[in-house]
Amino acid sequence: MFKILTLNNISVKGLERLPREQYEIASEISHPDAILVRSAKMHDMEIPPTVKAIGRAGAGVNNIPVAKMTARGVPVFNAPGANANAVKELVLAGMLMAARNIGPAWTFARSLAGTDEEINKAVEAGKKQFVGSELPGRTMGVIGLGAIGVKVANTARALGMRAVGYDPTITVQRAWQLASDVEQALSVDDLLARSDFVSFHVPLTDATRRMINEPRIKLMRKGAVLLNFSRDGIVDDRAVVAALESGHLGAYVCDFPSNLLKDHPRCVTLPHLGASTREAEDNCAIMVADEVRDWLENGNITNAVNFPEIALPRNGGYRVAIVNSNVPNMVGQISTDLGAAGMNISDMLNRSRDDVAVTLLDLDRAPPDEVLAQIGAIPGVLSVRCLGCTRDNG
Repeated sequence: MFKILTLNNISVKGLERLPREQYEIASEISHPDAILVRSAKMHDMEIPPTVKAIGRAGAGVNNIPVAKMTARGVPVFNAPGANANAVKELVLAGMLMAARNIGPAWTFARSLAGTDEEINKAVEAGKKQFVGSELPGRTMGVIGLGAIGVKVANTARALGMRAVGYDPTITVQRAWQLASDVEQALSVDDLLARSDFVSFHVPLTDATRRMINEPRIKLMRKGAVLLNFSRDGIVDDRAVVAALESGHLGAYVCDFPSNLLKDHPRCVTLPHLGASTREAEDNCAIMVADEVRDWLENGNITNAVNFPEIALPRNGGYRVAIVNSNVPNMVGQISTDLGAAGMNISDMLNRSRDDVAVTLLDLDRAPPDEVLAQIGAIPGVLSVRCLGCTRDNG
């Protein structure tokens, strides 16, 4: 029986992926095998030593101490792409709001007073200040061509816009999904200079913090619109407000309200709604529950932010899952210990990523505790588990 601790309300559709005869799930539980989380901050949390996996029902993992978990041999899973359609639709809504000045126009309409006849006259006199623009022929620039960015770029093309993308680390999978006529920008600066709308879909890192600053805003076209449904901190808000005041930028639409932005007439700020749809919450929970289950039961890894992907077909029997530092002769030492104990390896797979490696070994019989302890004592081994054994060797 595996124990799962939930730190937030996790979609029932996701929890249903964990069979009740094998999993105990609760918001308060001792000695959990895994943790499922959405937005709860875990950096100051005392994470029990029994935890073998953390699953984030979403994409970003800034709320999880990933480096600490890596050192303990614990994979941190996320759900990339599960909320992509939800975010794409909000980016589209934001783009339309900015293009047609809907935010300022709505504020104007709500401020009207008097009789219906007087309101009608005020509408006809005031509407000229909210004249907008149509999308066909305009250029959408997309920084970050992951699951969300690809959908945004493709949608822009479907609306008759040009689309320009920049992502030096785009994967082959995402490249296949991208419309063939999406143009490539050579740099962030190149993209900004060519775009009427710019949307960001990158994580917040040292490299992306304040990516959009005063010098880069000066490169943008007059009247351009910034759309930030990615992360707070990617855009220098003060530089943006100064550009809005000068008339260089047309509008700023983002998911991160602040005192500086929330009342500005050229800003539309939303309360972090990017992934806030029932469908996205279900999709994220389902994806991450499946990932955590596959690791706990089979040792397979998909969408871990800190571990390599690895998948070895399971045919029952006994499997040992080992996480270790990616250094020479680890597999040799592990095999030597098993061979000395008379254990036969029927199948094996080893994968590495940066400083971490994962080895899966299928054995003809259950390894004794002392053999597992011997492997765990090899310098560089971070964790050892026997899957299919009657006792927990996590």
